[in-house]
Amino acid sequence: MTAEPLRTFLSSAPVAGRRAAPRWWGRAAIAGALFSLLAAVALWASNGGIGELASGGAQAIVAGGRLGGLIASNLLLLQVLLMARIPFVERSFGQDRLARWHRWTGFTSFHLMLAHLVLITVGYALPFRTNAFSTFFDLVLTYPGMLLAAAGSALLVMVVVISIRAARRRLRYESWHLLHLYAYLGVGLALPHQLWNGADFLHSPAATVYWWGLYATAVTAVIVFRVLLPLWRNAKHRLEIADVVSEGPGLTSVYLRGRQLGRLPARAGQFFLWRFRDGPGWSRAHPFSLSASPREDMLRITVKAQGDGSDRVASLRPGTRVLAEGPFGKLTGETYTGGPVTMFACGIGITPLLALLWELPYQEGEATLVYRIRYSQDLAFRSELDYLAEQRGLRLIVLAGRRADRASWLPAGFAEVTDVEALRQIAPDIAEHHIYVCGPELWTQLVQKAAKEAGVPGKRLRTERFAW
Repeated sequence: MTAEPLRTFLSSAPVAGRRAAPRWWGRAAIAGALFSLLAAVALWASNGGIGELASGGAQAIVAGGRLGGLIASNLLLLQVLLMARIPFVERSFGQDRLARWHRWTGFTSFHLMLAHLVLITVGYALPFRTNAFSTFFDLVLTYPGMLLAAAGSALLVMVVVISIRAARRRLRYESWHLLHLYAYLGVGLALPHQLWNGADFLHSPAATVYWWGLYATAVTAVIVFRVLLPLWRNAKHRLEIADVVSEGPGLTSVYLRGRQLGRLPARAGQFFLWRFRDGPGWSRAHPFSLSASPREDMLRITVKAQGDGSDRVASLRPGTRVLAEGPFGKLTGETYTGGPVTMFACGIGITPLLALLWELPYQEGEATLVYRIRYSQDLAFRSELDYLAEQRGLRLIVLAGRRADRASWLPAGFAEVTDVEALRQIAPDIAEHHIYVCGPELWTQLVQKAAKEAGVPGKRLRTERFAW
């Protein structure tokens, strides 16, 4: 795309941004999750759980195992709902926070599931003074649905193992994502065991309605919001590639055209999961942020070649059909109320922040961009940043260099300055600024920590971490 169409694209009016999600949406979601956990415990208690626990001995161990299994099942289904991409939940919390909650919920559910297996096995073995291992294999081989449950548990163990940070770093994103989907199969394989052997699921009409209802809610949410809604939006907007432009070494912008894009509920700062129908491997989705405000007839994303399919973006051709799922993320201007803005970008984290710099209605000279890069040649979008500096008074601060030897968001050349002091040197009144941060997970955490120590309130701090 030549300079003139680029100027036309960026100077055209962006679509009207959506309003911030009402606070009660998030509160209702949290209340619903807490209610579901309390309901699971209450149903266990109504089935004699408290009395069995108080009786001691093997019966108490089995009762504890039952409770652990019920809470594990409840958390597992909540974990599915966290990543079901339910619009009102995603708009309330953002994918960044939901992903962290999904991870914590998953590990908690996994440990409770292990406790359930151990306690049930020990509780059944004690009265007969049998070996716990032989009791376990007897339960698996003779009780209805237990073989399926064992297979489901094995799949969940695999998903937990690959979710450990050390394991995730050794896997390509596509491989990790594909293996992670086996968690759904693991949940499904556990259901027959719970219905055939789980007295807590069937001991009363209330228990039956509750557990079937929770499973049905999780399945319906996945089908509606992860399958049907994306299919409907793609059929409506019919995205395809308009042009592909190199922005520098390993950095490529993709311009996409389509129908009725003004009705796509997207804002600057958000990202989509993209599938480019250019050949084998097109079904794998990749998260890329918008690098400009959405327009009525065009979108722009910018991708850094880092493997995992991102390096093939530069070879895409105009006319290639594109499937998109989203938008996701809360790194937007929904809550911006005016006043000074300071943004912190590291590497490819510049893409959503650049889009926000075009969209936010700050006054001339109110915006500062702190751009952290390794080498000076990594500076992207120089012409656009220069234009924003000239036309809207953007102050650009480039921090280049290798990582510091200490835990810091600053490069090594600033070893004599603390993270908080650097923020106050950039803006003495930093506590009054709206702060937007996007970059690698650890770097983002360090900026966030320094901003809070400098007095920036949480409501003025927006972050997006590039991690999976």
